[in-house]
Amino acid sequence: MPGIRAQRRTTHRARRRAARRHGLLAVASAVVAIGAAAGLIEAGQDDRRRTTAVPEPTPPPVLQPLPAVPTTRAPSPTASPSATPTPAPASPSPSPSPSASRTSAAPAQPSPTAPAPPPRNRLFRDPGSQVVQWVRANPDDPRRPLIESRIAAQPAAVWFAQYNPGEVAGEVRAVTRSAAAAGRTPVLVPYAIPDRDCGGASQGGAPDIAAYDAWIREFAQGLGAGPAIVILEPDAIALADCLTAEGRAARFAALARAGSTLRAANPKARVYFDGGHSGWHPPAKQAAALRAAGAATSGDGIFTNVANFRPTADERTYARQVLAALGGPSALGAVIDTSRNGNGAPAPGQWCDPEGRALGQPPTTQTGERLIDAYLWVKLPGESDGCTAAPGAFSPEYAHGLATG
Repeated sequence: MPGIRAQRRTTHRARRRAARRHGLLAVASAVVAIGAAAGLIEAGQDDRRRTTAVPEPTPPPVLQPLPAVPTTRAPSPTASPSATPTPAPASPSPSPSPSASRTSAAPAQPSPTAPAPPPRNRLFRDPGSQVVQWVRANPDDPRRPLIESRIAAQPAAVWFAQYNPGEVAGEVRAVTRSAAAAGRTPVLVPYAIPDRDCGGASQGGAPDIAAYDAWIREFAQGLGAGPAIVILEPDAIALADCLTAEGRAARFAALARAGSTLRAANPKARVYFDGGHSGWHPPAKQAAALRAAGAATSGDGIFTNVANFRPTADERTYARQVLAALGGPSALGAVIDTSRNGNGAPAPGQWCDPEGRALGQPPTTQTGERLIDAYLWVKLPGESDGCTAAPGAFSPEYAHGLATG
């Protein structure tokens, strides 16, 4: 028996030594794997996946929300073989109730900064947009030449529609670096306000105001030092009537802080606040809400017609009326989404990929119009409202219709 016990002790010690060796090998392998992964992440920073969103238009006279369904920006330059990229689902985080999202403390508002210079004309075309990826993946499609020349070749906005703390700064930085390298100005759309879309199709966003404040600070870290245009939270002001008075006050205070934060992070960034559109609120009402949200002191102007179809002439008149009622510095201007307003608005109630629409004025910062800083494609033409394809997915059928309209 003593010999057997001694043999067992020897065997046990050998097993422990072997286990320690295996453990050390596992740790070393993990360190190597982590280092390799970090290297891949750093090397592929410009190809990180970003989100876009497709707000639906608001048909008058019923003032319905302008929901947006986030879609995933495909990595560049490799295109998916699918003709229609699969849209990413809306944020998995449930949209909190207005009362729940207003209870968190928020940091003090930064001091206002001087207005940025007017945007220059060379706007950024995102090489990873859905339409660009579709063009690459479908060289033999008969619709390709027209879609490529009339839509894919045009600069358009890049949306950031997911609440993704820890990631958004890098995603924004990838766009602004690419734009700076090309000598162009990016159009960026932060879209993560709490209670987004008032619980509608595009519900989601940050879980509360304090979380949003932190997310927008991260967003601002990615702005870099070059010129940029920021379309701050579509629908966040025009659609705020669904909130309680307390909820509106908290949201407007958060937007004022966001505008100041973005402008302080990059003095060359111009920040535009939600002006709705000419078929929605009267100019005086919209201006009052914009003033409460700090647009006159924390921004460079307003944006109108995002994802809608209102004629450009109507939007120019409306934007000037809102700016006049808003007051504030004389440098305040307006940008108008002209992505699919070439034939004006469809009949009331026809908002979902309506037929007979057309591309509008190509994107430019040289409008020749007083107080109108730019015509932009904020809504990405061809990304579906949900009828010709899944919401947010690129629809070559709808894109071709817009290109020929």
